[in-house]
Amino acid sequence: MMPRPSAMGIEMTYAKSLGLLFAAIAGMWALSFSPAWAEHPPLPQDASDLHLGVTTCAGSTCHGAVSRWRDGNVAQNEYSIWHKNDKHAQAYKVLTEDRSKRIARNLGLPNAHEAKICLDCHSDNVAAEKRGREFQVSDGVGCEACHGGGERWLGQHVSGRVSHAENVAKGMYPTENPTHRASLCLSCHLGNGERFVTHKIMAAGHPRLSFELDTYTSTQPAHFSNDASYRRRKNVESGLKVWVVGQAMGLRNMMTIIADPDQRHSAMLPEFSLYDCQSCHHPLTSLQWRPRITQSLNPGALRIQDHYTLMTLLAARQFAPALAEELLDRSRALGTASTKDREAMVAAAQRLGETASKLATAFANATMGPDQISTMLQTLLAEGAQGTYPDYAAAEQATMALHTLIQAQFDAAAISKQRLQTMEAALAYCYAAVKSDFEFKPETFQQAVKKVQETAAR
Repeated sequence: MMPRPSAMGIEMTYAKSLGLLFAAIAGMWALSFSPAWAEHPPLPQDASDLHLGVTTCAGSTCHGAVSRWRDGNVAQNEYSIWHKNDKHAQAYKVLTEDRSKRIARNLGLPNAHEAKICLDCHSDNVAAEKRGREFQVSDGVGCEACHGGGERWLGQHVSGRVSHAENVAKGMYPTENPTHRASLCLSCHLGNGERFVTHKIMAAGHPRLSFELDTYTSTQPAHFSNDASYRRRKNVESGLKVWVVGQAMGLRNMMTIIADPDQRHSAMLPEFSLYDCQSCHHPLTSLQWRPRITQSLNPGALRIQDHYTLMTLLAARQFAPALAEELLDRSRALGTASTKDREAMVAAAQRLGETASKLATAFANATMGPDQISTMLQTLLAEGAQGTYPDYAAAEQATMALHTLIQAQFDAAAISKQRLQTMEAALAYCYAAVKSDFEFKPETFQQAVKKVQETAAR
């Protein structure tokens, strides 16, 4: 997959220094919405296995080689890539920096680098009894934070005589699976019942969270090569499937948080950070309000973020049309319930979460062909050009979706490399339009989408 343009503007300034937007620590949470998720493996931070520490993977004959080994199944320099280039490695360190200290003071915490609410997403913060002799919380988001505690699988993994499936059976986390990867990454990038960046934490100085699974997978410094050897060992899914599954899982996570009694701003209202930021944080002289397909609300009403809903709906109409209307109906019902009482809102969120769970399963099992990709791209462009994504979060997700769909067309040999480059050049205008949430203008984004639409029509 070609890298995203440097002008993407998706990371917030402070998030770049924090490395938080790429934190992917475990956090198992209630999976009660659908029986389809009953067999999901526990996330690494909550599984029972001992975490042995980053140094157990960092030997020069394991994953700590300075450069890639020749003629090997794996590069052997994975630790070096993580240590030098991956923001996961710096996630703990930023908790000792001045801004993190100020956030901690604002929250009434003694410090950030010892506070559980910070460590849970800035380190591999497993319980004390699950820390091996070489384990150090200061290693940040290390190997086992994503790949699972190595107590049972490390020995056989080092031997090189077992399959990936056998390692997974012993507790290695299957990050190559889109649904499992989404659960892992979203546990910090969006949150769950135990880990969540609240409105209070953001008011104290924490950056707004932004995440899309395929984009952030692509912009990571990859410590694996998607070559023939890798594909023999693991089932590799397309970026398109990673995107659609990630959208449905993101929607599902949001509904879990809304229904969580511990994540409430008040007896009535769910956490304020679940609402669209710009519905409150925009100049009153800016005429930004527009009707929305996913919610039947009047101007001035608090509106729960619907960017995951919009993208999931786009995918549902192609890959699970029988569920598309259910998704739309339940999304609108949530908006209506949010103006009534908490009991009604929780019930509506649970129903929408059920639909999102079913869609994630459907997407994971779907066959995604060139015709469907083209239809989705044309629909997204048409909706964007008509102003369907008037708020920042929706425009941001639409921009990342456009890049995934354009790349998917190229991967399916539906467009040439020259056409790909032409469309990506036009897409840079969309990335520029979503560079800053507080400078975002719906009209600018709408015009940027039209530029992409023009190149797609040639």
